[in-house]
Amino acid sequence: MAKVSNPLISVVVPVYNVEQYLRRCVDSILSQTYKNIEVILVDDGSTDNSGKICDEYTKNDKRIKVQHKDNGGLSSARNAGIKTMNGEYVSFVDSDDWIEPNYLEVLHENLKKNHCDISMVKHFIDYPMKSINASSGRRVKLDPHNCLNMMLYSEDVDVSAWAKLYPTNIFNKIRFPEGRLFEDSATTYKLIDCVRNIFLDSTPLYHYTIRDDSITNKNFSMKDLDIIKSTKEMTNYIVKKYPDLEKGCTRRLMYSHLSAFRKYAISKNHKKYESEARRIFEYIKKNRKKVLTDKRIPKRDRIALELAVNFRVFVVANYFYERMRGEK
Repeated sequence: MAKVSNPLISVVVPVYNVEQYLRRCVDSILSQTYKNIEVILVDDGSTDNSGKICDEYTKNDKRIKVQHKDNGGLSSARNAGIKTMNGEYVSFVDSDDWIEPNYLEVLHENLKKNHCDISMVKHFIDYPMKSINASSGRRVKLDPHNCLNMMLYSEDVDVSAWAKLYPTNIFNKIRFPEGRLFEDSATTYKLIDCVRNIFLDSTPLYHYTIRDDSITNKNFSMKDLDIIKSTKEMTNYIVKKYPDLEKGCTRRLMYSHLSAFRKYAISKNHKKYESEARRIFEYIKKNRKKVLTDKRIPKRDRIALELAVNFRVFVVANYFYERMRGEK
């Protein structure tokens, strides 16, 4: 059966306590220039008005479907949407984010014109006080090996599930891991590696929102270490299949430790988790010289590793870095 020129695209939106952002997100999806869509809003046990807002939208647009479920986390909500989607392709949009009007059209056109299986675009990082556009202007067709290589170095390809268009059939065997944070790090590499080719368009068309409560002090927990666990799974898989990417895997694993440490640095409960933070720091300090020899590592990583000499100094440096990123 021949594929239609404008196939149905499913847009899966996990929703949990985002009444302040939800209308902006849904409105941006309904305003897409690509019209043949179904929007699956998965209310993951919200305790605010998010569920009611979802239901309101079904009265005005038949393309919207709503699922209400007990709270299970982001992965659980995405998986629930995957089970009910009917599209030939699927894109994920987080409910506190939003997309440019031509987001789906560009993703689909790039996929179709370049005969690719997965299509990617870049994103803006929207802080409360400013928006960052880190696009390189790159437009390129990639095989899985080269795509994963770029992802390991954060070179226009990131691990996020969003800002991408996938064929729905690749989710027949792949699901997001439930009960874990940083689920994208445990999933996106598998999706990339199970197709023939990927098209990357670094035009920023997705808006990733850094909320006020994401850049102010909050508690650290053991779940924040999930990024290290997921990254270890990813890098073990990649280095086994693509041994020549070992250096990139080493960099990515270091990045996961740096990221976890930054979470600790801005937390309010330093004393409770200081032993875990010190273990992370010891890994960084022990392996930093090896990573610093890699000329491809991002400048941000290089500066951080140069400062990883003293635990207390490193905490303070990371604290101020995280606070300053969102300021003007």
